[in-house]
Amino acid sequence: MQLQKLVNMFGGDLMRRYGEKVHKLTLHGGFSCPNRDGTLGRGGCTFCNVASFADEAQQHRSIAEQLAHQAQLVNRAKRYLAYFQAYTSTFAEVQVLRSMYRQAVSAANIVGLCVGTRPDCVPQAVLDLLSEYHQQGYEVWLELGLQTAHDKTLHRINRGHDFACYQRTARLARERGLKVCAHLIVGLPGESQGHCLQTLEQVVATGVDGIKLHPLHIVKGSIMAKAWQAGRLDGIELEAYTVTAGEMIRHTPPEVIYHRISASARRPTLLAPLWCENRWTGMVELNRYLNQQGAQGSALGRSWVAPRLSEKYERDVRNNAGHRAPAIYAWLAFIVTRGVLITNSTSRAPSAAIVPARTKALSNLPVDCTI
Repeated sequence: MQLQKLVNMFGGDLMRRYGEKVHKLTLHGGFSCPNRDGTLGRGGCTFCNVASFADEAQQHRSIAEQLAHQAQLVNRAKRYLAYFQAYTSTFAEVQVLRSMYRQAVSAANIVGLCVGTRPDCVPQAVLDLLSEYHQQGYEVWLELGLQTAHDKTLHRINRGHDFACYQRTARLARERGLKVCAHLIVGLPGESQGHCLQTLEQVVATGVDGIKLHPLHIVKGSIMAKAWQAGRLDGIELEAYTVTAGEMIRHTPPEVIYHRISASARRPTLLAPLWCENRWTGMVELNRYLNQQGAQGSALGRSWVAPRLSEKYERDVRNNAGHRAPAIYAWLAFIVTRGVLITNSTSRAPSAAIVPARTKALSNLPVDCTI
């Protein structure tokens, strides 16, 4: 799989700029969400169950302890980005945020911060705080959960903000030298491929440095889960996601960095689509689609051409190829031989045949790109 040659992926970008692998270490700052606690709304976004991606046990550890623990789990990198992921990681007093961010950058081998938040929870004081770390030489990414540029959909999924709010925050952040990564979801109720391409166009026109793209997950505990259980909502099919995400990538300028092009969750939290239980499934299909239709930017007449990586990295890849290849090829073979079962995303009767237990370990294999 040669996604790095087809898509400007974050892992490759970091490698080119730092000369070695840089890994994200996810942190839980114990934050809440203003769309849940009544500040802006209650109930949260209709698709959300933060437990599907956040490690709730982490919040009881200090930032330093979390970083040390996460670093122990990573043996492919020696430099890191501290990633505040869970809930709304700017939803606190500035002095509280300053303390947390200071703890993060004080840890060994931290080269920057990634802060996930809502576009309506980034006051200028927080932007100024993040700008301080940028001015000190740290890499700072502001990851904004937009999901879609269509206000009608934003209202339907109870986001609590509009696209204009995202535009204001993104522009103010970039004026301060901060990098902006927009989170986008494919498969939201009422949206077609055309809607997704319009969202991409408006995000790019606003100004963006990175994009996180993933399919809608219907997860236990979310409002959407009730609609799914009642038969009023289906998970997006693998083929539909592949074509829509593939076309979005093809219409993305080559200088925009993809932090993720698919995403996974696990049962029993994940209800649908079941092909999302393994992160490789969507990536393999997107790799195939882009190989056939063209790389990132090809629809704009400006295809992504991957710069050559450092000689050290290429040597490391060659040295590691022996022990990585068998497991990766085993998973690719599984995709080919069992693809019909994997794409059965709307079934409400989970089948062990869709993702056998023996393949689950493969979801933890090292990947040559950041997703």
